[in-house]
Amino acid sequence: MNILVVEDDSDIGAMLSRGLSAEGFDVTVVGRADEALEAARQYNPCAVVLDIMLPDGSGIEVCRALRETGHSGPILFLSAKDEVRDRAEGLGAGADDYIVKPFEFAELVARLRAHLLHRLGDNHAGRIVAGRLVLDQSTRTVLFGEIHARLTEREAELLALLMATPNRPVPRGEIFDRLWANQGGASLNVVDVYVGYLRTKLAPVSRAGGPQVSTVRGRGFMLDLSAPAAAQ
Repeated sequence: MNILVVEDDSDIGAMLSRGLSAEGFDVTVVGRADEALEAARQYNPCAVVLDIMLPDGSGIEVCRALRETGHSGPILFLSAKDEVRDRAEGLGAGADDYIVKPFEFAELVARLRAHLLHRLGDNHAGRIVAGRLVLDQSTRTVLFGEIHARLTEREAELLALLMATPNRPVPRGEIFDRLWANQGGASLNVVDVYVGYLRTKLAPVSRAGGPQVSTVRGRGFMLDLSAPAAAQ
């Protein structure tokens, strides 16, 4: 699991990198708000540990931007700001937790694992979440606000595959291998056919400003959490 650490204090960043790596995580450390958003786009981390006071902006705005672009994993604030209003602002921006500096590393790891297990429990319970889009696998129903749509079994499998890595393209060949390789007579074109079916089912979601399945030329298909509704 990749953890993104956004911390401008190099000593704290290095300590978190060493400690989290020793706990079995892959760790990416950046020290600026713009670097945080780029790293999140590039690596799609499972969780983010985020300082509030950054040299080029506020961690609060980074948190909001991550949620708006579809990051659904845990976000934990680390901050020296310890007033109740500071914690309330951080949690209100979309964070899952707020830890005041100085902090105990063991407590940070315990909270991080608890939030990750909670997210994993949601998925194991049959719900997959990407941004505001929810797929209930037990009923094969897509939910986005007040909008809902029923999918076929194969459409739901395709959407679940794309929701596992939102905003990152999945190659056409990988989709075929995961969903159709064991079915004799199927050709690679079946992927395009079912992507078309899925786009039709998600059209009301896209028109409402929600995610859509986009084609990334030469790279495959992805669940795009930020593209305008007209894009394909």
